[in-house]
Amino acid sequence: MVDVDELEFGIETFGDIVANEDGSLKTAAESIRQIVHEGEIADQYGLDVIGVGEHHRPDYSVSSPETVLAAIASVTKKIKLATAVTVLSSDDPVRVYERFATLDALSRGRAQVMLGRGSFTESFPLFGYDLTDYDDLFNEKLALYDELRTEKPVTWSGKFRASLKDQDVYPKTESGQLETYIGIGGSPESIIRAARFGYKVIIAIIGGQADRFKPYVDLYHAAAEKLGMPEYPVAVHSHGFIADSQEEAVDVAFKNIKANFDRIGLTRGWAPMSREQFDSETEVGSFYVGDPEKVAQRIARTIDLLDLGRFDLVYGAGNQTVAQREHMIELYATKVVPRVKEILSSKAVTK
Repeated sequence: MVDVDELEFGIETFGDIVANEDGSLKTAAESIRQIVHEGEIADQYGLDVIGVGEHHRPDYSVSSPETVLAAIASVTKKIKLATAVTVLSSDDPVRVYERFATLDALSRGRAQVMLGRGSFTESFPLFGYDLTDYDDLFNEKLALYDELRTEKPVTWSGKFRASLKDQDVYPKTESGQLETYIGIGGSPESIIRAARFGYKVIIAIIGGQADRFKPYVDLYHAAAEKLGMPEYPVAVHSHGFIADSQEEAVDVAFKNIKANFDRIGLTRGWAPMSREQFDSETEVGSFYVGDPEKVAQRIARTIDLLDLGRFDLVYGAGNQTVAQREHMIELYATKVVPRVKEILSSKAVTK
């Protein structure tokens, strides 16, 4: 049963390059400053979380999300500050801990670590890692991060970094532990691993209907119970776009989401996104696109179906303008979120 009073709603950006009104593109530096401003707007509207992705490619502006989140911390008061995700496999767990503990201090305890293996792999050759070690890197580094998260001296050895012997790492957090999620694309092994470590889970639903992820949510809770680990409400993130009218939302979203997915697909062997595919994702799949009522109904259904504790909407996909991005945040916070809560409270959820 969804507890409406405890529900959290967030936004996430992968750092897409922002467009000018004339269709030209802003610089990466301008796009980063715009994200900081959007974090400020989201905080003013009362959203619970802003997540910033990590990428190392020209179509995204953010390669150091913790730095951007620190800037957002300086102009906000309440909103939680998350990555989406930190690619732990190609990073150093000690540095991840230190950077987030610093962000936690700057933000007075609002930092959230969201760890993932990375669906984008550009960081692996950039930092000298072999993709054939993809799974082993994440497993080993997650184990070290888990030790560091206790904020006690660590003795540890592994294959991919220097050993530690009774080593303390600083700064310490004021709460005693960094809040940590594991981002999951939808494999049973990933779900069980998150439960085994006792971490919160956020599922990236970027294609297909939410219904197919119900077994993964059930598996997480069953695994946590069997392993004697804490069970947390599951979170989900998906792409979307909201406008005043359904027609405007679909037109803007199709142009930008298609361009974004097709660009990524060139390196992954995906076929170009068809209009039929986009329409299917918008009607019953993973794209939450439309006017506020349409999007609210679809988000409410997903939250109810999966018994979620948090829903994050990935905004700004493709090269949207400042006006489009900022108005979407406004509509999401002031129209969609209250309506979702109203629908769930009355249980008038469209099945």
